[in-house]
Amino acid sequence: MLLLASFTGCDRAPTPAEGNKAIRSPDEARLVRLPPEELTRSGVTVEPLGRTAFRTYRTFPGVIRPNENALANITTLVRGRVAEVYADLGQMVEPNQLLAVLHSGDLGLAQSAYLKARARRHVAEQAYQRAQFLFQEKVIGQAEAQRREGEMISIRAEAQEAREGLRLLGMNDKETRSLERTQTIRSHVPIVAPFAGRVIVRNLTRGEVVETTQKLFVVADLSTVWVMGNVAEKDISYVQRATAVPNQPVEVRVAAYPDEVFQGIVSYVGDVLDTATRTMQVRLTLANPTGRLKPEMFATIRVSSEPATDVLVVPEAAVQHDRDRSFVFVQQETGVFEARTIRLGNKNGTFAEVLEGVREGEVVVSEGAFILKSELLKPKD
Repeated sequence: MLLLASFTGCDRAPTPAEGNKAIRSPDEARLVRLPPEELTRSGVTVEPLGRTAFRTYRTFPGVIRPNENALANITTLVRGRVAEVYADLGQMVEPNQLLAVLHSGDLGLAQSAYLKARARRHVAEQAYQRAQFLFQEKVIGQAEAQRREGEMISIRAEAQEAREGLRLLGMNDKETRSLERTQTIRSHVPIVAPFAGRVIVRNLTRGEVVETTQKLFVVADLSTVWVMGNVAEKDISYVQRATAVPNQPVEVRVAAYPDEVFQGIVSYVGDVLDTATRTMQVRLTLANPTGRLKPEMFATIRVSSEPATDVLVVPEAAVQHDRDRSFVFVQQETGVFEARTIRLGNKNGTFAEVLEGVREGEVVVSEGAFILKSELLKPKD
């Protein structure tokens, strides 16, 4: 059984009933004794205190977001009716893959206007060339030649305006040249993927009329994701110091995979605090090659400091608490342990920094200290 000395000293004279009891000193009151068989059975283990490189950390809440540098909100540049839809929600798409087709009367009208403006430009240019010839032959005067030139310049501007109108509606130069060559008006508008990725939003169905302000698809390349975190005002200087080294990995944990730690790189530290929450935004970039990290997952960001060298530490499991004091059990000899009050500094979940109370090389109980504590604080007869 555990043998424990009295926890509180006694300076009064013993009563007759206590005449046979020894009076314990204050030092003796802090001792717990274990016979060898109890020491083995209780699982108490000890280790000497030493100095080491010591890191601290802070944790912050975060949310996984798509990488906005690899995200496309796909809209249409022209009003139209949805003729076909080829992409579904969650589908992987390749660059320039057809997602949907619209039929647009506005596009057809714009193509017709361009062809008419181009024809008028051709007529005006021919008229100007004839006027130049007639002016040289003195058949017409200079005023008539200048009038023809002015008409040609005006119609050229109209044709250029019509061409820009096609470009604003999404027609590129190749398609415009095809229109000039074939003189065929096409009112269908292809909606294509800008890059390889996954369709994470789809907002259209066949037969629906869509406007230019409507978001039709969102395509995201989720091979990398962002983690957006919020840092409390009091921890801003800590984060700035901890992330001062470029490309220093930062740990990220998510509830979906509690036993895994993901590594991210800080890519942005906010410059302005949120006035409502008094927090600063921090952004991490994480590799996500298998797509296991999903947008809107909750995450925990752990930012570690640079290691401080030559720090005296004690295992956190060795530290016991009683009201407002912290203490450890220091082994005096085999089976004899002293409850020693200590003052702690920073903690990192495994070790705690020791500021005073014990010295390097002293042997403390690292496992099973709670057994000694329960006996130490047990009421005495």
